[in-house]
Amino acid sequence: MSRVTVGPAATELAGEEFARLLRPGDVVLLSGPLGAGKTTFVRGLARGLGVSERATSPTFTLVRQHRCHNDRGIATLHHADVYRVTSLDEVLDLALGELVEEAAVAVVEWGELAAPVFGADVVTVSIAVTSDEGRTIDVDGAGARDRAEAMARWAS
Repeated sequence: MSRVTVGPAATELAGEEFARLLRPGDVVLLSGPLGAGKTTFVRGLARGLGVSERATSPTFTLVRQHRCHNDRGIATLHHADVYRVTSLDEVLDLALGELVEEAAVAVVEWGELAAPVFGADVVTVSIAVTSDEGRTIDVDGAGARDRAEAMARWAS
């Protein structure tokens, strides 16, 4: 499923609306080039989960936890950024697999590096730059396929 956005506000809104499709225990792996809007998407996703503080990139802290307030049973958003991590061994040292818990959602920027830690049951979100302001957001993965109808509505 793909959704096209124009400008950061639209990318953030796409993230906010995407959050409504998430369930406790979901893992979302984000990929895309520098400046594609991964953190902008997460900022909207956090708002959609009821996070009150502004979600910022955890590039230097690697992982941030945010308390969520919603009626879907998601109490925590774990936001990780593995851009500065250079190997799967370093990802394993971060214990990202432990972020998956019943009342939480884990979102990992530069998620392609962390994918082996989580296995196949994830949602993958790839953001491609199509112009200065344009982005195409592609959603796939086993975690998305089991709710394909809702994802298709999000994409349209």
